[in-house]
Amino acid sequence: MKPKITLKDIARELDVSISTVSKALKNSKEISKDTKDRIKAFAKFYNYRPNNIALSLKNKKTKNIGVVIPDIVHHFFTTVFRGIEKYANQMGYNVIVCISDESFDKEVINMEMLANGSIDGFILSLSAETQRRNDFTHLKELLDQGIPIVLFDRVTNEIECDKVILNDAEIAYEAVNHFVNTGCSKIALITTENYFNVSESRRNGYTEALRSNDIEIDQNLILTLPHEIDNTGLMTKFFQENKIDAVLCVNEIFAIQCMSVVQYLGFNVPNDISIIGFTDGILSRYSSPKLSTIAQHGEKMGELAAKLLINRMESVEVIEEPFKTEIIDATLIKRGSSIN
Repeated sequence: MKPKITLKDIARELDVSISTVSKALKNSKEISKDTKDRIKAFAKFYNYRPNNIALSLKNKKTKNIGVVIPDIVHHFFTTVFRGIEKYANQMGYNVIVCISDESFDKEVINMEMLANGSIDGFILSLSAETQRRNDFTHLKELLDQGIPIVLFDRVTNEIECDKVILNDAEIAYEAVNHFVNTGCSKIALITTENYFNVSESRRNGYTEALRSNDIEIDQNLILTLPHEIDNTGLMTKFFQENKIDAVLCVNEIFAIQCMSVVQYLGFNVPNDISIIGFTDGILSRYSSPKLSTIAQHGEKMGELAAKLLINRMESVEVIEEPFKTEIIDATLIKRGSSIN
């Protein structure tokens, strides 16, 4: 029995693009007869059977939107989903949500499962492993087959589609400036690996703010943590070994962990060390002291992502509109964990 092959396999074996294979199998006039014959012969020999993604999109509308998010632990992603569902329901669409659990394989499996005729388009935030691997073939294949995708928050320049992002660099710059304006000069950054596009942008805002205030960038004050483990030990060592009077954390969980470690070590928050995190979630509002944080307006981001997707799915224009990247302006919320 011959193994099942995909458009990607045919394209790789015959050294052509996935789009060329797709068009050839549809007998497009854009493709030469020789190329079509070669592709069709190869596909027939290996018993290629197209999935029904493109057919389902052309022949019917499910009025369903597929949403794939990295996890449900972070408050931010739940608020984005709430915004997506709110707008989609208003427009007569249902929403099916899947969790990639930060896994590339689960992200691919979820999208393949939903793209069998169950949905009309996707809204997606990339998993950690997808960004680390820098492999977006599954997204390109879906786009080549006519399924629209909107990326939000965790995005990539490798994929041409509509996107909704936060002004991460600018708001990180504002947070660090706030520290400086309240007398801090030993300002640390607790971040994730740079393959996360949002972490890289926030780090850029952090370093640019230090430069603009003539504060030397000390690499010892930048702690890069793995996202999938308990980082208490690494944080404890970090604060024991460095003199720090303020910390910007790239997510809410890091910020709450950081505050716990700092207080355990005997420091007062904010008199000894000020802390600002990202995501105005439940943890931030009920911590002691309450966490100064950056509101990412996830619900607004979700509504905008849904609007972009539905507009593209319902467009009747012969020539598609250029892809858009919409930027949400975050808000710095000053509470008890920073000197105000």
